[in-house]
Amino acid sequence: SDVYKRQVSTQSTGRSLVKMTKELRSLTRDEVAKNKGWIVIDSNVYDISRFRNIHPGGNEVFDEYGGQDATDVFYSLHRHEVITGKYGPKLKIGTISGETSKISASNDWTALSKVPFGETPHFQPGFMPSPFYAASHEAFKLHCRKIIDEELREPAEAGEVSGEMPSHDIWKMMGRKGLLAARIGVACMKDLPSGITLPGNLSPDEFDYFHEMICHEEIARLATPGYNDGLGAGFWIGLPPVIKFAQPQVREHVTPAVLLGDKRICLSITEPYTGSDVAGIKTTATKTADGKHYVINGCKKWITNGEFADYFVTAVRTGGKGMKGVSMILVERTDDLSTKHLTAAYSKSAGTSLVMYEGVKVPVENLLGEENKGFSIIVSNFNHERWIILTTVQQYCRNCLQEAIKWLNQRQAFGKSLTQQPVLRYKLGQAIAAVEASHAWLESVTHQMNSMSYEDQNAKLGGMIALLKYETTRTATLVCDNCVQLLGGRAVTRHGMGKVIQRFNMAYKIFSVYGGSEEIMADLGVRQAMRNMDPHARM
Repeated sequence: SDVYKRQVSTQSTGRSLVKMTKELRSLTRDEVAKNKGWIVIDSNVYDISRFRNIHPGGNEVFDEYGGQDATDVFYSLHRHEVITGKYGPKLKIGTISGETSKISASNDWTALSKVPFGETPHFQPGFMPSPFYAASHEAFKLHCRKIIDEELREPAEAGEVSGEMPSHDIWKMMGRKGLLAARIGVACMKDLPSGITLPGNLSPDEFDYFHEMICHEEIARLATPGYNDGLGAGFWIGLPPVIKFAQPQVREHVTPAVLLGDKRICLSITEPYTGSDVAGIKTTATKTADGKHYVINGCKKWITNGEFADYFVTAVRTGGKGMKGVSMILVERTDDLSTKHLTAAYSKSAGTSLVMYEGVKVPVENLLGEENKGFSIIVSNFNHERWIILTTVQQYCRNCLQEAIKWLNQRQAFGKSLTQQPVLRYKLGQAIAAVEASHAWLESVTHQMNSMSYEDQNAKLGGMIALLKYETTRTATLVCDNCVQLLGGRAVTRHGMGKVIQRFNMAYKIFSVYGGSEEIMADLGVRQAMRNMDPHARM
């Protein structure tokens, strides 16, 4: 039987707890071979004598590998997390004397990946440093990764499967540990509320768009698209208009509470009647007779985070038809505002909803900017929104690349590794080239954002960001198509080896629609470029 040690720890309450920890044995391979109820995986010894009867894949497989090294066959069937999760620690009884676990050491989620193209170029092993990054970016990245590993990985995985939305406690954790502020970025750093510490102990004065980009990438490494959107896709497009356009007393009341995670916010623009045609919205806001309130009536649809938001940054019609009659108002949830869940292609944990305004009364002080000039606020918010979307999508693509590269390296077929098949290398090469090219463009655009004022960004980068979003979602289409082919049936199975690719394959078309459809993005990019063209240029 296993031998256990008693460990006594004292909590902050002063109460002593007794924790039983297993004392692992040092065994030789000859000793393991004598016991058909044991197997070796990555130099660790597991007692499967009782587990085999409840093994989801049946118990016959253990007949062949009892007493032997089952590392290769295990990793042909299971992800590494299986051996570190529910059953592995319970079944582990020892290690092979004189050996170390090489696979475990190479699969530390918090460490920089050693898989080719598993990290963005600056962080890939063996590459020379990029001029876009400094030591603060490196420290920031690793600390973000540590926080996400400790606080978000487990609930994200569970929520993506169950559809459970991120808890309010998770939002508060993200607020206080600086992840929420980092996702809003430069816009909130001048007035960061007390109680927030940025990852890497970064000073708000040092924070730039590359720090923000890193934070979005690190959260996207969770590879849980629905849950990731539940962690703030409505928040990072909802709060910037408040920061930039709300009256001081409103901004000072709302912004700190949202950045700390105590309150949650979303952007409420799209309607059942209008998508890309924002100027055609029908939700109305009518002033009361005394001029002190707006009364809002209408319906919004596909509002991410709307199911649990406390505030709704809402596009309303206060004037005539078209863009000149649109205003933006901050609406607080009341009994006259109701939300209903909408199920999108990805997990329910995103909190996507229908939002219904039925005589919602809002103080006129909650108007953002000027009445009937809300369209410019909407447009100014688009650049940052699209930049975040494409940053996130690029990381999802990189997640899929890493999974495909690992799979081709470890999978044996026809007596050799799949990396030996030229047609598979071609498909992988296609995807790698597209991802790296898109990311190089992203870094170039991000450098421009760092070098420009907010006003200059809106004037000069809107078209380029739109084109980059188009190119990124086209890249996602290619990556999903190729990676599904590379993993075969596993890539269309919700659980197991191909789940990362399966999840993104279910979600990638969402990103080619929201924030502006591909057709609109390509057209916008060309139109903006032509505005600045010298009319006298000739062939």
